[in-house]
Amino acid sequence: MRSRRSFLQDVSLSAAAISIGSFPKSYNKGRPGRQAESSRILRVAIMGLGSYGTMVAEAMRTCTRAQLTGVISGTPSKMAAWQKTYHLEPENCYNYENYSRIKDNPNIDAVYVITPNALHHDAVLAIAGAGKHVICEKPMSVNVREAQEMIAACQKAGVGLLVGYRMHFEPHTLQVIRMRMNGDLGKILFFQGLSGFAIGDPGQWRLQKKLSGGGALMDIGIYSVNAARYMTGEEPVWVTAQETKTDPVKFPEGIDETIQFEMGFPGGAVASCLSTYAMNHLDKFFLNGEMDFVDMQPSSNYGPIRAHTSGGPVNAPDVTHQTVQMDEMASILLDGKKPLVPVDGLEALRDITIMEAIYKAAATGQRIML
Repeated sequence: MRSRRSFLQDVSLSAAAISIGSFPKSYNKGRPGRQAESSRILRVAIMGLGSYGTMVAEAMRTCTRAQLTGVISGTPSKMAAWQKTYHLEPENCYNYENYSRIKDNPNIDAVYVITPNALHHDAVLAIAGAGKHVICEKPMSVNVREAQEMIAACQKAGVGLLVGYRMHFEPHTLQVIRMRMNGDLGKILFFQGLSGFAIGDPGQWRLQKKLSGGGALMDIGIYSVNAARYMTGEEPVWVTAQETKTDPVKFPEGIDETIQFEMGFPGGAVASCLSTYAMNHLDKFFLNGEMDFVDMQPSSNYGPIRAHTSGGPVNAPDVTHQTVQMDEMASILLDGKKPLVPVDGLEALRDITIMEAIYKAAATGQRIML
């Protein structure tokens, strides 16, 4: 059996082919130069018109590089409401049976997939097959196999694949990452990530394994998994984990209520994290170095994010996360801009690989090597 390490190495090679700028030749036709590129607008259709899809659509009202031009929905009433609210042309609105027709629609450059986790895979494959760029909400998939297939499909189609890691563009987060990169914190020793909330409606899709692919870890714990990587600047080499479940009715088999997990990094740093659907007020990152620390709270909600060191607050502007994300993603897809922290399919695959290992560690009680 192939190890996760060899798998990631193989995917890293293939991911190079779908890095920024690996798009259909026809997409660049008639584009005379960088100035023309930087003035282009990314025309986006949103798939999945729920609460977060609405948040993204509202944020895009103030974007300068991205524009909402279409929707994909299985609910006719929602589609009609969105057409009116966002002044969408009927020919840019699709349902789940006919959205493959976007292939012939020049008014849509990319589709942002904001559906339940387990539906991401098939949607991404179909959108890539239609020759459109893909932005997929996280987690990108519910397992490593599906993530690999999604990356391969976008590579084959020659389209971009980005994932909704909005924190990778958040100013306070980026400032902390730069501090670590500049050596301001010294050698990194420890990271703590607390991610959780008390989930409500027991009938929602997040508590259904066939739609969510898992519980708190897949939904909210991914923030701590991902942050441990960009805050330390390294990839973990081992994980351990323990699951706690107090309500097996609300949280049935395959839906984790609370998972505590640890990750070890090659430089010696250790991450200790908690992911839960049972406790509120858990939104904190703590990064400790030999020379200084950074305490971030709130650390990953919709804002404002706050951070401070021994010297006081980390100064950075407060922004609407999704507005900045969509403008930055437009620059990535249209101009080939390289973000400080990647937001591509390989970045997502690394998180999914780690989460699979965390689930295995929780189930077996063993340290899982990566």
